[in-house]
Order: sequence, then structure tokens, then C-alpha cells
Amino acid sequence: MNTGLRAARSILGPGLAVALFGCAGPLPKPDPHYTLGKPYQAGGVWYYPREAFSLDETGIAAIAKTGSPRLTSDGELFDQTALAAGHPTIQLPAIARLTNLENGRAVTVRLNDRGAGDPRRLVEITSRTAVLLAMEPGSVARVRLQVLPNESHAAADALTGAPSLAITAVPRGTVEVAELLPPPGVLQGNGRTLPAVAVTRTVESATEAPPMRQPETVTQTIPHPGRLMVRLDTFEDYRYANMQRVKMSGAGAQIISTLDRRTRLYRVEIGPLSDVAHADAVLEQALAAGIPDARIVVD
Repeated sequence: MNTGLRAARSILGPGLAVALFGCAGPLPKPDPHYTLGKPYQAGGVWYYPREAFSLDETGIAAIAKTGSPRLTSDGELFDQTALAAGHPTIQLPAIARLTNLENGRAVTVRLNDRGAGDPRRLVEITSRTAVLLAMEPGSVARVRLQVLPNESHAAADALTGAPSLAITAVPRGTVEVAELLPPPGVLQGNGRTLPAVAVTRTVESATEAPPMRQPETVTQTIPHPGRLMVRLDTFEDYRYANMQRVKMSGAGAQIISTLDRRTRLYRVEIGPLSDVAHADAVLEQALAAGIPDARIVVD
């Protein structure tokens, strides 16, 4: 056994050390930091990272493969035993609730990596996350990802490189007291001036930074497998939506009209589809047809 692996086992325990190393080798030095990153291409698709502190989306989760020791995209040590996941575009780190729609099991994960590098998959999760979501090794699952705004802001602010804000948070529990005098000439019924009124207000601070390792808390919700769809794109002009529908008419594309506040939108989608393999095949067809924003969703 080499010295690096022996040291890791003495500190982390044999199970975690093996999970981190995969095979014997030195651990890279962690450098956790906030990152967004530039547009990049993976799996033949261009991705455009952006901040999304209220992101709520559905899709397919895959399990990350164990490999040599490495750092995540935001400089953390990749750890298969942690509740963590990779996402193609969101700011890193972020904190999110991840629900397995097939069985209703939900956990809180730390998004700290880019992944999955496969346009057919929404997120790539660690082995431990998969275990708590009751996923079989090597399988995929229909999931819902809900980014938690307060926790995500706190996680980002705790690291170097985070965008600075002009507002300084006040410590939790600080009490502000103001003496409010009555307007001039205002008297009580017996002729005495109204006394000053003390107004007390408690100012709450921002959410404390979440731990680097999320607690292993599993919430059981009602299963909602939903319908597998391939969503092509959404337009405000029906003509463009119809052009895309015609392009994918052989796969059964249809136009769904929705109202977003006062704006009429036309969503082009295909489905419901029988299973993940069918959805994968339809998505690949859409990408080959020149529709880069196509993605698998659970409706």
C-alpha cells in the first residue's frame, strides 16, 4: 500500500479512502471556489452556464462512474460517498432538492461539478446519492431538481470568487429600537401629550452557509413517475413553432399552447414516450435535426 492511501485510510477510514481513490494514487489538493464558467461543448451540444438560484426542472439522472482522484469543477474533491451531483449549466456550488419521481424519495445534494456531459441526462449523481434514492447500480431515474435559493446563495457566498453584494447582512437576533414621538399638538383625551412609543424590530440575517457534506436525510414523498417527453423548444410566434413541428413531424411532434402571464407561448414537444430508451432515441433524432435546445423532461 502506498503512503498516500495509507494516510487517507488513517484519516478517513478504509471505505471513504477507497471511494475517493478508486485505485492507489495521490489525492489532488482541493481548492473550493465559486465558479460559473464559459460556454463549452460536450456530447455535441453547446452549454451556456448561467446563475439560476430558483431553477426547477425535471429529467433523467445518471450515476457517476468511479475514476482516478480528481477535483470537481468548483475545486472540491470528488467524493462518491457524499450527497453531490453535477449539472451542465448552473452556478457552482449550489444546493438543491433532488427527488426520484419513480419512488418519491428525496435528498438534498450539493451541486459542485459539471455533468453529465450527455444531453440525454439532466444530472450526474454520486453513488451514495443513488443509494439513498434507491437506484440500482448503473441505472437511471426520472428526477426533479429544485434549487434552494437561500442555501445556494449562502453556499456561494462562503467561497472565494463569489459575486460581491452591496448589502451587508445583519447578525441574526439584532434588535433595533426606535422612539417614535407623536406629531406636534396631538393630545390624549385628558389633555396630556401622548408618550413616545417604542417600536422593536428583529432583523434576520442571511442563511448560514450549508456544510460541505450534506446530511443524509431522506424524505419520502408521493411517487409521481409522470410522462416522458422530449421538449424541443418554446416560441412566442406560432409560425416558428409550426416550422419546428413540421421538421419533427415524423416523430410525432405537437404544439402545446400555454399562457405565461399575458404572453401566449407555443411549446413544441414529442410524447409521451414509452421508456427512457425511447426518449433517448427521439432526443438524438432531434439533435441530429439541428434542434440544440431539445431535452428530455418528465411531465
